[in-house]
Amino acid sequence: MARSSSTAQRAKRRRERRQTRQSQSGSGANGRAGAGRESKQARKGQLRQWIEAVVLALLIMLVVRTFFIDQFRIPSPSMEKSLLVGDYLFVSKLHYGARLPMSLCVPYTQWCLPGEVFPYVRLPGFDDVDRRDEIVFNYPPAEGGIDQKVHYIKRVMGLPGETLRVKDKVVYTGTEGNLERHSLLPMMQQLWRVEKNTPDARLSPAKLRELGIDPKEAVLPTPDPAVVRVQATPAAADSIRGWNWVASVKPSITEQSGSSRRQRFQRLQLFPEGRSYTRDNYGPVTIPKKGMTVDLNEKTWPVYRRVIDEYEERAAREVRPGRYEIGGEVVSEYTFRDDYYFVMGDNRDDSQDSRFWGFVPMDHIVGKAVMVYFSWNDEADWIGAPRFRRFFHVVQ
Repeated sequence: MARSSSTAQRAKRRRERRQTRQSQSGSGANGRAGAGRESKQARKGQLRQWIEAVVLALLIMLVVRTFFIDQFRIPSPSMEKSLLVGDYLFVSKLHYGARLPMSLCVPYTQWCLPGEVFPYVRLPGFDDVDRRDEIVFNYPPAEGGIDQKVHYIKRVMGLPGETLRVKDKVVYTGTEGNLERHSLLPMMQQLWRVEKNTPDARLSPAKLRELGIDPKEAVLPTPDPAVVRVQATPAAADSIRGWNWVASVKPSITEQSGSSRRQRFQRLQLFPEGRSYTRDNYGPVTIPKKGMTVDLNEKTWPVYRRVIDEYEERAAREVRPGRYEIGGEVVSEYTFRDDYYFVMGDNRDDSQDSRFWGFVPMDHIVGKAVMVYFSWNDEADWIGAPRFRRFFHVVQ
């Protein structure tokens, strides 16, 4: 009986040890499984936090670019020397008030519903559009919704209600008979007629480069070997005027009566059609202003037809010479509903601006250029180089 009892006790202890080991083994597996689930949940939590952070950053950027400040890159030389190709700008929407979106688009893409879905609304700003402001706007003649049109940047030269004309490259604005002269700013440039003392005299490439003039791109020959045309700022033109081998430096004026193919083609391109204007002798034209009324006749119709028909969407047409129909009614005058501006490039002889396609409506204006925050010169070295001196340059 003693042996039987002892055997039974040993068997009982073995069962208890097996149960203990099984319990410990189960507890370890459950612990490892629990730890794995916790690790997986932690990874999911981190991924979710990253996604939320990215979405929040995109939303903040969208709000900032819609209501406060946007970015723009200079794609062409039409604003040289004040703005250079490769300059990246901050464009303030606070100055004139933010224009609310008019199209329904997927953010950060070019995917938009055709046309305009929302009406034009501009929030209050703290400044008006002033003469010589450099503004970014949607190119008016382009087709499609207003805020889907390509962006342009030019300098405002004519304000609503003013009369503007260009005489021998000089811009005048004001009222007819009382026009104020506006000379080139120091950073603007135009073509100058440089007459040399002798046909064999050669402008020094090194001296030209010192003045910021590219001898290959900015010096143009003429049929007269003693005369060249140079694209330069007023200060650079003054420096060239002082060189010993230079007889005179004057603005290069495009003749109104020029008969070359290039001159005839340029006259056809200018706004409005059918005038003998050139880019150097242009106008006068009166810029539309909200509430201003004009008589419609054969002289004014080519100037304001696009404004009435396309920008103010009034279904305007010429029934016959001297007779006009707007919104299905025959009229002899028209009152404008919006303000318009006349803009020009700082590179006066290499700019497609209001002289070629007309006025900029207020609802097309995006904002005011305020600062160059980065600049890249594609032509430097073989891969390009940053222009460090232009970083955070204030636009003037």
